[in-house]
Amino acid sequence: MTIMEILEQAKKLTQWERDQLVERLQAMQETTQPERQAEGQEEHWGRNLLRLLDELEPLEIEHPDIEDTVEWVKQIRRDEQKRRLGDWGEDE
Repeated sequence: MTIMEILEQAKKLTQWERDQLVERLQAMQETTQPERQAEGQEEHWGRNLLRLLDELEPLEIEHPDIEDTVEWVKQIRRDEQKRRLGDWGEDE
């Protein structure tokens, strides 16, 4: 099983199950850290995170043309409101 397959399955978990998974992974990381220290291969957690992000597929971002983060969030909220409410509340 590849990391991508594991991550796809993890997306289907509830928030509580994800929290449990994270705790178990952290515990597993803590138990393997002494081995890495003994081998002289200890890496900063940030490098591990960057490596994981590199292995993930690129994220699809809505409205990539909007560079201002505030405007991007406002647009996302407008889109969500329109999706939830349809045409209600819009002036014709």
